[in-house]
Amino acid sequence: MTIPRLPQLLAAAAVLAGVAAWLVYLQEGLVLSHYDAKAHLVVARRVIDSLTPGWQQLGAVWLPLPHLIHLLPTQIDFFYRTGAFASAVSIAAFAITVWAAAALVLRITGSATGAATTAALFLLNPNLLYLQSTPMTEPLLLAVTFLAVLWLYEWVALSASDQADAEGRARRKLGWTLFAAAWTRYEAWPVIVAALAAAAFAMWRRGDPGAVVVRRMARAAAWPVAAVLLFMLNSRLTVGSWFVSGGFYEIDPLYDGRPWQSLVAVWWGTHQLSGYAIETVAIAASVWLTVAALRRRDAATLLIPVALLAAAALPFYGFYQGHPYRVRYMVPVMAACALFCGIAVGTLRRPLGGRAVPGNALVVLLLISSLIESPPFSARAPLIEEAQWDVPRSVERQAVTACLAPQYRGDKVMASMGSLAHYMQELSHEGFAIADFLHEGNGTLWELAMETGPTPHVGWMLLEEQAEGGDLLTRRVRADPAFARGMRRVCEGGGVALYRRE
Repeated sequence: MTIPRLPQLLAAAAVLAGVAAWLVYLQEGLVLSHYDAKAHLVVARRVIDSLTPGWQQLGAVWLPLPHLIHLLPTQIDFFYRTGAFASAVSIAAFAITVWAAAALVLRITGSATGAATTAALFLLNPNLLYLQSTPMTEPLLLAVTFLAVLWLYEWVALSASDQADAEGRARRKLGWTLFAAAWTRYEAWPVIVAALAAAAFAMWRRGDPGAVVVRRMARAAAWPVAAVLLFMLNSRLTVGSWFVSGGFYEIDPLYDGRPWQSLVAVWWGTHQLSGYAIETVAIAASVWLTVAALRRRDAATLLIPVALLAAAALPFYGFYQGHPYRVRYMVPVMAACALFCGIAVGTLRRPLGGRAVPGNALVVLLLISSLIESPPFSARAPLIEEAQWDVPRSVERQAVTACLAPQYRGDKVMASMGSLAHYMQELSHEGFAIADFLHEGNGTLWELAMETGPTPHVGWMLLEEQAEGGDLLTRRVRADPAFARGMRRVCEGGGVALYRRE
């Protein structure tokens, strides 16, 4: 049975579930518990609130689109301190993802049950419910990549015989989405490459002339290529490097240079976020889609949604390069698993002798597995536990705040934003602005203080001494104690030490 506007209804359900989840996690004090949730607000705020305001403040490790979206709202203290606007964006992105996933399942299988199953796996997953309640950037990543795959799938279906206006509108819509994806998170880059390659393969298998395939793909690829080049140019102008790929984490020897361990880490993280049954069904469905696309000309477009699994390339590469394990890096892969499970249900529910028993049984299996292995609002969900790693230190840092805030009279505070951006956001509750801090984003001012020492330039200095083996300032003081001459250590807490100019 076809339900009119089913994707829209499922997206509306996602909004309701998202708002309810935000209220729950807000009451539990978890919306901003992850240090990166606070840091993203800081990066958006510092474009205007800074010793050196300007577009250069966007130049960093992170891609710029999420911070551009939050740039103006974060200048309002309420939104900056609570992250409420950023959470609203994440909830909207969650609803868009559900809409796109449901629409894609319907396009591929025509099954309302399959579409509803995919949506249910999104709405029941505690990791996704938590993530979409925060200012983190993964919800926006899921929205733009799922939209890109859906619209690429639809765009490829338009042949040369279709009206040029329809093809042009579809291409521009797809192009802007690909651009947005390339500016959101790095996981989108391998997904874009894989999806465009799959689209080219589908058009070639359909029999389109080679010149037509090349022309259409060049027009589509120009958008993400432009996005990447603009980002790299901005990075070169602001931080002096075309691309920053390291230097912001401590090498983990468990994965460093070990491909098998890195691959297992990706698999294990996906399992943690979804469960054995969902992951197993998703793998089987993706294999079936790939085989069908390679064997049948009329099914070649089925390879396009499989491109979502290319998001696994980034955490695999990161772990192989020694990046510490983070379960949230597998969120895009887990979301793809939910999509493939819906496709599997929709495929099995196609009329086979007038019966859809296999599909119905699979729905029951997936839902029971989801409720048992990853029950909604579970406090033991791996992403929620990971997000609270910094909570004990945050409590301990209150001793530093109590030492700094009452005595602060406007003398700037030198601190590494790469390590203490989350603490800068916490200090906003005591009235501190980003312009009160001297950090790496201040360019020449920071370089001068690093060269001559902090004493002539600031009245205070904050050092992160524990996380990732200590920040830039900690390593500098350890290597050259004279760097802190004229500064006196006055208090510490949560791994942070506070120095005051004598």
